[in-house]
Amino acid sequence: MTSHTATAPAGFIPTGTATAYWLRQPGRGELRAEPLPVPGPGEVLVRTLHSGVSRGTELLVHRGGVPVDQRAAMRAPYQVGEFPGPVKYGYLSVGVVEQGEAVLLGRTVFCLHPHQTAYVVPASAVTVVPDDVPARRAVLAGTVETAVNALWDLAPLVGDRVAVVGAGMVGCAVARLLAQVPGVEVTLVDIDPGRAPVAAALGARFAVPETAPPGRDAVVHTSGTGSGLRLALGMLAPEGEVLELSWYGDEQVRLPLGGAFHSGRLAVRASQVGRIPPGRRRTTADRMALALRLLADPAFDALLTGESEFAELPAVLAALASGELPALCHTIRYPQEA
Repeated sequence: MTSHTATAPAGFIPTGTATAYWLRQPGRGELRAEPLPVPGPGEVLVRTLHSGVSRGTELLVHRGGVPVDQRAAMRAPYQVGEFPGPVKYGYLSVGVVEQGEAVLLGRTVFCLHPHQTAYVVPASAVTVVPDDVPARRAVLAGTVETAVNALWDLAPLVGDRVAVVGAGMVGCAVARLLAQVPGVEVTLVDIDPGRAPVAAALGARFAVPETAPPGRDAVVHTSGTGSGLRLALGMLAPEGEVLELSWYGDEQVRLPLGGAFHSGRLAVRASQVGRIPPGRRRTTADRMALALRLLADPAFDALLTGESEFAELPAVLAALASGELPALCHTIRYPQEA
């Protein structure tokens, strides 16, 4: 495995190269040197502080599970290369603006960029991290943005009984936002009983599938499994709805759509962060800024469950994919000093 570890003294401005993580082929990643252009008008150079690994989507990419007919839809904003590889993929990056627009110089920003020590993007592609949000926690902005979109789609009402099936990054973020809606009873359901303390930190009840409460007004499904979706349907009260956030890639899902599905007039509806819900007069920039403001809530630290050095990233992805390294959001720390 090739490894190029970039180090620089604090405040150093990269002038010619950076180092990026690439998936060389399914299951095998490496670090590569990258040319780093001088920022032009309207652009900024960002020196990375932290990035986060999105366990669901990034591990699906890692194993080569993106279907051929969805490869265009699955492209990340600054992806380079094509699925299944070689491809530079990722979208949870926080850094400091070192060159470019004067109003952004020295500001900590979030960007939907792959794992890379430094990069040049349009100034419009970065969002300033509020002063009361720690830089490491800010890597969750993309995840919380997805959760915001889900709540806009779900539109929970005061007093609703809602469950979230799947206590991964997105499920936990959704649970935290739901827990702050007055009167909403939130239950986080997962096969891992070790997620119970996380649920408590987020203000939600916890259940394993065998004790999942029935009669829910709505269930948000995020587990990425057919069994999880079937469980979600079985938890609904009549006229209830499953909001589906999972991305299954090339997996096929079978559902019991007879019996209670029809007699109870149940529904399954997709929510996808690629579009603002109809009738919501907000831009994607508004949504991202809102997600970052919401991250002032320290409860989200419960999602940050491990940290590694950037040089270890290829091994970290492999360990996450194999299950050797359990985590919700595993963050990557970038070199700042020689």
